[in-house]
Amino acid sequence: MTGEFTIAVHALVYLNHKQEMLSSDELAKNVCTHPARIRKVMSKLKKAGLLTTKEGAVGGYAFRLDPKGVTLRMVSDALEEPLVAAGWRSGNADMKCLVASGMAAVMDGIYAGLDRACKERLGKITIADIDAMIFKEHSKTGS
Repeated sequence: MTGEFTIAVHALVYLNHKQEMLSSDELAKNVCTHPARIRKVMSKLKKAGLLTTKEGAVGGYAFRLDPKGVTLRMVSDALEEPLVAAGWRSGNADMKCLVASGMAAVMDGIYAGLDRACKERLGKITIADIDAMIFKEHSKTGS
């Protein structure tokens, strides 16, 4: 799982909460990352139709969709990267040892199954759910 997913969810929840056009600088301050990183992620979300943009001095990003209808699966799909994947493969398909030659394919299958399970779970969580979790916790602590 990459940091892009966290950035995307954070930004959409924040935009939903603020209900106004925000610049990449403003989003970066809240997400605690660099504006260029925000712009990279936001361009993918815009391409997927999950937010709107406006150019110019008063431009930026806005979330205008129903937060109950936008799932984290939709966010993940917009980023076009697997949630679970191997960063490294052991063995070598050309080796005579069955363990060495077969391990990468077996692990790829396991990771693919985990990725499908993660995406299925994310399909049940919406931007509104995340918002509710944050503000429910806030009301419990009284801060």
